[in-house]
Amino acid sequence: MFYYIWPIALVVLSNVAYQICAKSVPNNMNPLASLTITYSVGAVISLILFFVLNRGEHLFREFGKVNWATFVFGVVLVGLEVGWIYAYRAGWQVSTAQIVQSAFLAVALIIVGTLLYKETLSWNKIVGVIICLIGLVFINYK
Repeated sequence: MFYYIWPIALVVLSNVAYQICAKSVPNNMNPLASLTITYSVGAVISLILFFVLNRGEHLFREFGKVNWATFVFGVVLVGLEVGWIYAYRAGWQVSTAQIVQSAFLAVALIIVGTLLYKETLSWNKIVGVIICLIGLVFINYK
């Protein structure tokens, strides 16, 4: 059970810290300069964790397994980071921005899952999407 729960717990805890950090980037700092430092720290930590958690594996051998997804992932991550920093600078609240994007993301991923990965589109998912969209009205109603 632990192996099933710990990754989601890590994502939730990291996402809370992530949102706090994204909102706390100084307004007078260029977001891309901030991200240069962020990704440098991330690269160093990833490298250290590779060697700590994967004893006996060879880094350059792993690099040889790369495909397009690794490079596109880098572009996408920068888009996410810059998007969140500018969303907070535009006035989005931490309490609502994540919920709004998550609801739209859920709808988009249901479509992606159905079209690209042949996942089943059940009535439960359709009702869930409708509930998410109705929830957005209540969350953003002032």
